[in-house]
Amino acid sequence: MPASELALLAALIIAGGALTGLLAGVFGVGGGGIIVPVLYEVFRAAGVPEDVRMQLCVGTSLAIILPTSIRAFMTHRRALVLSMDVFRRWLIPIVVGVALGGFIAAIAPGWVFKISFVVVASLLAAKMFIGSDTWRLGETLPGRWLMSLYGFVIGLYSALMGVGGGSVATLVLTLYGTPIHTAIGYSSGVGVVIAIAGTISFIIAGIPHLAMLPPFSLGFVSLIGLFLMAPITSLVAPYGARLAHKLSRRKLEILFGLFLSFVTLRFVASLIW
Repeated sequence: MPASELALLAALIIAGGALTGLLAGVFGVGGGGIIVPVLYEVFRAAGVPEDVRMQLCVGTSLAIILPTSIRAFMTHRRALVLSMDVFRRWLIPIVVGVALGGFIAAIAPGWVFKISFVVVASLLAAKMFIGSDTWRLGETLPGRWLMSLYGFVIGLYSALMGVGGGSVATLVLTLYGTPIHTAIGYSSGVGVVIAIAGTISFIIAGIPHLAMLPPFSLGFVSLIGLFLMAPITSLVAPYGARLAHKLSRRKLEILFGLFLSFVTLRFVASLIW
């Protein structure tokens, strides 16, 4: 590959990392909606076989999300009072969902993941645009078993899409009366758990496919992609988190809705063409 093309790919990774970090901080999401398509083009240009390319993108995305989520969560926690009870109730179900999602992601076609993302993101974007406090399932968080089911779904969805799960976690919490700033703080913490479990799952799942993967791959995690993008996303994430706490609730809801709409349209376009 010519040096000029390598430089362009590196610039795309760095730019994608900066945007990912900003989104992670502002919305409490891991930024996989940006990371995965950027890495997909990078790995396509590098000649990674189609059979393992999407898995490599998802696994690398989950690894990149880890430092970003940690820094975003730490910033949100300094600005908010977050109950650890929410994390305790979601920990095991999320890990189980991620483990199952990692297995499915290695064998299912890409259109399954895209349709899943479009459905969930569209529902959340609609709620953010309407912005009505009357669109709720309750005023307090549900009981143990329903919370466990939500946690499992969040983990499964995150592993299938290579995202931190912040979008779905925010949806669940706001539907039960949690203020959006607090919900985003919790979501960034959920992203830490998902990133750890997801990275481990995709490393293990990729070991049998090492012969098809590019150099410096640890299972379905590209160390080159990780070390180029992760420092940028981690550096920018706290600035996004600080920005979130300067915005009004309604402005944050509208921005979140616009972000989800953009990513949803991108996936719809990829399904059509």
